[in-house]
Amino acid sequence: MSRISDVFARLKQREQTGFVAYITAGDPDLETTRALVLELERCGVDIVELGVPFSDPLADGPEIQMASQRALRHGVSLADVLDLVNDLRKETRIPIVLFTYYNPVHRYGLERLVDRAVEVDIDGILALDLPPEEAGDYKRLMDEKGLDTIFLIAPTSRDDRIRLIASCTTGFVYCISRTGVTGERERLSDAVRSMVAKIRSHTTHPIAVGFGISKPEHAKEIAGYADAVVVGSAIVRRIGEKEGDTDLVSHVGDFVKGLVRPLKGERHGDR
Repeated sequence: MSRISDVFARLKQREQTGFVAYITAGDPDLETTRALVLELERCGVDIVELGVPFSDPLADGPEIQMASQRALRHGVSLADVLDLVNDLRKETRIPIVLFTYYNPVHRYGLERLVDRAVEVDIDGILALDLPPEEAGDYKRLMDEKGLDTIFLIAPTSRDDRIRLIASCTTGFVYCISRTGVTGERERLSDAVRSMVAKIRSHTTHPIAVGFGISKPEHAKEIAGYADAVVVGSAIVRRIGEKEGDTDLVSHVGDFVKGLVRPLKGERHGDR
């Protein structure tokens, strides 16, 4: 059982909902990212998605676009992110998913990346713009090395595509709560619950819901029907607002605690 699968098994036993936190590696610098990962774990985060800075993040909204630019200004590369994880493993075993576009993977070398990911103890990779139809070599190498492959399912996905994506996925299925780019929203779409139910009819994998989640009430709502909540832009925005401040890490931690709290009570709803 992978470390990600083990986390979801423990959450199910405890009747809790998981929390997946996204941050961009190197925003505002690698040392702060390291401190943030450790703080997120202390705040009850179950899985961390580490974003690889990329110059053209087409699926991301302004908060994560700006985070990538801040990291790139410091010259942060995929190799640096891998080295950061290697250093983090001296202090934490929290599951870490590499969140990336495929261009940095291609430039680094797919086989080389998979080998290095195993070496530094990364748990899985989410290649945002890699469709399962084109993921043959990627999927084969990842499976051979025991790394989880996480794919996105959009609200527009039909049943045949949901089945295809679910068959390629290990760890958890990432359900996008709405079409468009990442970013905070005032309210969640009424269609998210039915979308999760549709996905669940095609897979036994845990389902995590992301894109647009920014408030404790959002997290509480999703806890009624999904296995995990993913929050990125709302965290990243606070990192950007606090750049250069000595209380950046604790400020982000306090915000995340408020989102995690509604997820750690008894499980409820239709899961």
